[in-house]
Amino acid sequence: MSHLFEIENLAVAFDTQRGKLQAVRGISLNISEGESIGVVGESGSGKTVLSRASMGLLRGKRVSRTGSVRLNGTEMLTLSDSEVRELWGTQIAMIFQDPMTALNPVRRIGSQFAESLVKRLGMSKDDAATRTLELLGQVRLPEPEKVMKKFPHQLSGGMRQRVMIAMAIACSPKLLFADEPTTALDVTVQAQVLDLLADLRKSLNMAMVIVTHDLGVVAGFTDRIAVMYGGEIVELATTKDLFANTKMPYTGALMESIPRLDRKRGDRLEAIGGAPPDPTLDRTSCGFAPRCKFAQDKCRNEHPELVDAGNGHLYRCFYPLGVK
Repeated sequence: MSHLFEIENLAVAFDTQRGKLQAVRGISLNISEGESIGVVGESGSGKTVLSRASMGLLRGKRVSRTGSVRLNGTEMLTLSDSEVRELWGTQIAMIFQDPMTALNPVRRIGSQFAESLVKRLGMSKDDAATRTLELLGQVRLPEPEKVMKKFPHQLSGGMRQRVMIAMAIACSPKLLFADEPTTALDVTVQAQVLDLLADLRKSLNMAMVIVTHDLGVVAGFTDRIAVMYGGEIVELATTKDLFANTKMPYTGALMESIPRLDRKRGDRLEAIGGAPPDPTLDRTSCGFAPRCKFAQDKCRNEHPELVDAGNGHLYRCFYPLGVK
C-alpha cells in the first residue's frame, strides 16, 4: 500500500553548548490520504520538532537530520530551500499554535491573506479578495467582510485561529499539520475548532496530523494516535485500540491525568512524577524507567524496541500493561 506521507527512521539533533541535543530519535510513521493522526506527548517529547522537521522548516548549520521524509514519493530532506517552499501551502501546510505571532500584527487580515494567494496561486488581487471572503466563510467566521478589514489584535483568539486555518487550506494541501491548535483557547472554542478541522478534512479529503499534549483533544478526532516520549514513539495504535488496550505505562499515566466526569468530586488527578530524560544523553535504558512504577532492572539496563501486539498496535515496553 502506498502512503501519502512516509517518515522513516527520522532523527533530528541540535548542536548546543551542552553537546548534541537529540530531539527526535529514529521515528518511522506513515500517513495515508485523508487519514487523521494524533501525535501526543508532554513538553520536550519531540512532537513539535517532528512536525517541523517533516515540514522542512528545520534547516541550518546547527541542525542535523538523518533518515527519510517522503511526500508522494518525493524526498523532502534533500530538497533545497526553494524547492521545499514550492511544496508549502500547495502540498503540505501547518497551523501554528500561536496565531498572534504567526500573523503580521501591522497588516489587515485581508491584505496578508490575499498576498499569499497572489504569490502562491498567481491570482489577480480582485480574485484573491473574492477567494479570501470564501475561505473566511468556509471556516465559519461571521461577517468575513469586516474580518478582512481588521488587524489581528482586533480579533479573539478563536477568530485568529480560524484565520490561520483558512490560510492553511487556501491552496488545498494534501497534508495539514496542526501544532497545538487549541492550546490558547477556552474549552467551548476548542471544540468548535476541532469540529471545524474534522469537517474540513473530510470535505477536502485532506490528511491531518494533530500535535498536542492532551490525549483528550485527539480522542474523538483521529484515526490513529502516536504517543511520543523522549524523542521516540512509545505507542502507536488506532485511537479506539489505544484507549481500550493501553500497553505503554506512559500512555496509561497520560490517561490517568485526563479529567473525567465519572470521577468523584474532590478526587486528585494523577500526576507523573519526575522529569523527562536528558535529550543530550545516549539512551541505554527505557527513557521512562525512572518515572515508571512498573520498572524493573531490565528496564534500567536495556533499551526496549517497538513491539507489535499483532494487530498493528506498537508499543515500546518490556512489561506492558494488561500483559502477564
